[in-house]
Amino acid sequence: MKNDILKAGLAALLVSASWIVAAQSAAGRDTAAPSLPYTLDGTADPSYALLQQQVTDSERGFAATMQRRDFAALGQYLAEDAIFFTETGTLRGREAILRDWRKYYEGKQAPFSWGPDQVEVFPSGRLAYSGGVVKNPEGKPIGRFSTIWRLEAPGQWKIVFDRGEPLPPGKSR
Repeated sequence: MKNDILKAGLAALLVSASWIVAAQSAAGRDTAAPSLPYTLDGTADPSYALLQQQVTDSERGFAATMQRRDFAALGQYLAEDAIFFTETGTLRGREAILRDWRKYYEGKQAPFSWGPDQVEVFPSGRLAYSGGVVKNPEGKPIGRFSTIWRLEAPGQWKIVFDRGEPLPPGKSR
């Protein structure tokens, strides 16, 4: 009797799980199990290093648009639903960010530059963090940035959250 109840419960659980996976798949959601960034012996998974490099390259590409004064290229790094936190408020959506950031692309010289000094990829392989130093045109550190990236297609990372902060007095990184 007890085994029959367990078998029936397990069967119901499996049927429910298959319905959930089928519904997610029909909705266009990725149903593949996430891979972990580390192997069981604690060494880094080679695919994790590849994802980290993709995010690093994306952050550097994003920063390069500013240095090249290439406003048209900026949008390719922003998710449609991206959110940027600024000194004056929160910018919601790619179009709002583009309207606000246009001013930084005017003129011959970029008003600031940045680059990643830390990149971490979430265990799912679908979200990542990048952070680093923001510098003035003379190369002096003036702040730090934090960016959250989302993998939207193989090798294609888009910014979903971004925040820059001035350096606290007396700090240089």
